Amino acid sequence: MTDEEKYMQIALQEAHRAFEEDEIPIGAVVVADGRVIGRGHNLTECLHDVTAHAEMQAITAAAEYLGGKYLDKCTLYVTVEPCVMCAGAIGWSQLGKLVYGARDEKRGYTTFAPEALHPKTEVISGILEEECRILMKKFFSSKR
Repeated sequence: MTDEEKYMQIALQEAHRAFEEDEIPIGAVVVADGRVIGRGHNLTECLHDVTAHAEMQAITAAAEYLGGKYLDKCTLYVTVEPCVMCAGAIGWSQLGKLVYGARDEKRGYTTFAPEALHPKTEVISGILEEECRILMKKFFSSKR
C-alpha cells in the first residue's frame, strides 16, 4: 500500500463518519511529516453551514495545529475533488500537495476554476477512486 492509499483510507474513514451522520460522505485529512495534523468530514447539515465542507474542517484543524495559515509543507487527502470554494481555501493556504479520489463532474474545481490552486501545489487524482465513488453513489441512491 502506498502512502497515498494509506492516507486516503483515513480520509475514507472520515467520509464514512459523514455518511453515518447523514452528511454528504466526503472526508479529508491533512498530513505533515508523515503525521495526520488535521481531519474532517462534511458537517454542512449538522452545523447549518454551507461552508462546513470536509476540506475546510481539515484545513482549519491543520492551521490551528501548526499555529499558522500556510500549509505549504502539507498534503491534503480528500475523497472527492474539491469544489471551487475549497480550491480557493487550498490556494490561499498555499498547500504543498493535493491528493483526491473521485472526480466531481458537477461541482469540481477543475471544471469551473482550474487555476484556483496555488501554482506550486502538486495534484494527484484517482487514488482509491472506486471506493470514493461507490460511497457517494450509495449515499445519493439512498436519497432518491
